[in-house]
Amino acid sequence: MEKNVSAIIVAAGNSTRMQSEISKQFLPLLGKPALYYTLSAFQTCPRIGEIIVVSREQDRLAVQKLAKDSGFTKVSAVVNGGVSRGESVKNGVMAVSDHEGFLAIHDGARPLVRPEEIEKVLIAAFKTNAAALGVPVKDTVKIVDENECVVHTPNRETLRAVQTPQVFEKALYKEALEKALRDGITYTDDCQLVEYAGSCVSIVSGSEENIKLTTPYDVLLAECILKNRKQEEQH
Repeated sequence: MEKNVSAIIVAAGNSTRMQSEISKQFLPLLGKPALYYTLSAFQTCPRIGEIIVVSREQDRLAVQKLAKDSGFTKVSAVVNGGVSRGESVKNGVMAVSDHEGFLAIHDGARPLVRPEEIEKVLIAAFKTNAAALGVPVKDTVKIVDENECVVHTPNRETLRAVQTPQVFEKALYKEALEKALRDGITYTDDCQLVEYAGSCVSIVSGSEENIKLTTPYDVLLAECILKNRKQEEQH
């Protein structure tokens, strides 16, 4: 039985570390806005039924125009973000169609995700109700105290750098969101929200190319990856 999947693209960040006057979702990558590539991946993925974009209020018209001009017919709504990422996701969830199914929550500033990666994490979530993309951590990670003194070195083999999309059964996610709001809990990603509610999140092997645009260096790296993909397509 085919599952209903709504994608929520969170593109409401302030781009502070990018040192840019424009939203990082609209920074050009090979002549196209970064958000174009993000939306294209979800538009192409056949299991995605609708796309809700969460943006800054001043970017809403630009997002709507991008979706229309690019033929991204799955974009069903563009809603304003909140003062935090958690509030932004909540606004996106409220705009989702009223049906049972799954939510695929993705950072708008991860433009290099591939449709097949979205497909892979969706299939995992259909089995476990909660799944996310992740890659093994390469560096040794240290836990330090307030004086920057190392207090623990976790086993690198058990560490994963978690990416998006993060996919959850809709009812499960809503229950977790309500619990976090009741308890006044803040969270940095949606896996943490679901973990707090007591559910297990499966990690699916992702790609190191699925980077998040955070600093100017990331833009240069993203363009290099896109150029390499174009060359591969030509051969």
